[in-house]
Amino acid sequence: PHMISANYGRVVLTTSCSGLYGSKTTVNYGMSKAGLMGLNNVIALEGGDHGILSNTIAPAAVTRMADGLDTTAYPPLEPELVAPMVAWLAHESCSVSGEHYVAGGGRMARAWTVESKGVWQSDWSPEAVAGNLDAIRNSADQWVFPPYPSGMADHLGETFKWAHAERTKA
Repeated sequence: PHMISANYGRVVLTTSCSGLYGSKTTVNYGMSKAGLMGLNNVIALEGGDHGILSNTIAPAAVTRMADGLDTTAYPPLEPELVAPMVAWLAHESCSVSGEHYVAGGGRMARAWTVESKGVWQSDWSPEAVAGNLDAIRNSADQWVFPPYPSGMADHLGETFKWAHAERTKA
């Protein structure tokens, strides 16, 4: 409510590559970090009309969480190599929202979810799924749906347009 009344805000949530990609033996950690990515998407959508931007950072840094681990073989992973990205995402000049960033060891990157275009047909069976699996999984033809500004609405809109076009062909 404070950000809405100010018509301004910056939210930076700390996720993890464990939330982005998974990690063995850390189901609770990975699940909670993936949940923050979903929260980020919703904040970006709901806050967008109020000047509120939200993004996530998946940092790679040796902090107190690494106490007890042998980090001698790690590349330089100081928090100072993550802080510039966090500072920019929180800054008034930040112009992006609903995005996920990875930072650490001197590398900055954007991560996002992609979806194969897939296959549309009016009638499916488990056998039809199996028979079309290569085309369903084909990553050469992708749809990218950034959560902001329209989120799931864009996703559904593209799916509905495709289904409508295929039905009118028949």
